[in-house]
Amino acid sequence: MKEIGIGLIGTGFMGKAHAIAYRTALSAFPDIPAPRLVAVADVNTEAARKAAHQYGFESATSDWKALIANPAIQVVSITTPNSMHKEMALAAIAAGKHVHCEKPLSPTLADSLDMVKAAEARGVCTQVGFNYIKNPLLKLARQMVEAGELGEITGFRGIHAEDYMHDPQSPWTWRIDPSGGPGVIADLGSHIIGMARFLLGEIAEVSADVRTVIKQRPVARGASEMKPVEVDDVARILVQFGRGCGGTIEANWIQTGRKMQLGFELTGEKGSLVFTQERLNELLYYKAGGEARHMGFTRIESGPQHEPYGGFCVAGGHQLGFNDLKTIEMAEFLGGIAKGKSTGPDFREAYEIQKVVEAAIASSQQRNWIKV
Repeated sequence: MKEIGIGLIGTGFMGKAHAIAYRTALSAFPDIPAPRLVAVADVNTEAARKAAHQYGFESATSDWKALIANPAIQVVSITTPNSMHKEMALAAIAAGKHVHCEKPLSPTLADSLDMVKAAEARGVCTQVGFNYIKNPLLKLARQMVEAGELGEITGFRGIHAEDYMHDPQSPWTWRIDPSGGPGVIADLGSHIIGMARFLLGEIAEVSADVRTVIKQRPVARGASEMKPVEVDDVARILVQFGRGCGGTIEANWIQTGRKMQLGFELTGEKGSLVFTQERLNELLYYKAGGEARHMGFTRIESGPQHEPYGGFCVAGGHQLGFNDLKTIEMAEFLGGIAKGKSTGPDFREAYEIQKVVEAAIASSQQRNWIKV
């Protein structure tokens, strides 16, 4: 497969990230099929036309169904609000297209399972936008855990906190529309839950406190009319991993001052690892048992020795960024399609992450531990 046609639905924040990633992927990964940017769709026709011009798509449309029907398109990227994911994904799958869908996969667990079953029955490749785990240093952390370099894992503390919803006067939007599913526990929580699973495997049981802090928001910026908020702002979860260790996970979108506090501290009998997306090119490693005078965390700095960093830059210390992680994600997806196999996280993994989300919500409501 020398070329693969791309159709993008949505031109907002994540639509832009997808478009940049597809445009960049071949330059960093010369062995993947060449992405051909065939069409972009947006409900706003002018936004679709602007995106086509900006990113080099061959055509623009306001009709996402026409995009899916286009025979030149083999991959459909869905970057719309959550409530639209299922309908679009099922239509693309029925048309035999491979599908990349942003997270969370769908508003409900039942919807996600429908999407998983449809994709697996049709035999198409799928991927969901958990791009943060594509960081070469996160892959190194997983390798260190699997190789036993940290010994028996004893604990995990994870958090994803930002402040884009901290202002009580910021208006009610699709992001807090309950028809799109839960609030921060799905929006940000899915990232740190997915990261925890990526590093340590399945989460078997949870005990959670999930809260709505800002009870109402204006219907529009500056409006006096208020609308009730029915989704969560903060989620704090005690977790028990299938491997036997415990931990904590927090999701918070009203954490004043935080823009991207996605990180963890992972401890083991022989050492520990610390990471934050705020310094995404660094992984801190503590090795137990050394000379007392020299004890402390060692900073591992991302470089060409951590694949696929070298595809972007031949020199260490020059650093990767958010869009580079998205490029890695898309390149792996296209490479997997060429081999006939999803590289993940696929729809099935997104469903497993959503099981943790829904178990946490049930735990908070029932005030007890819930098995996932």
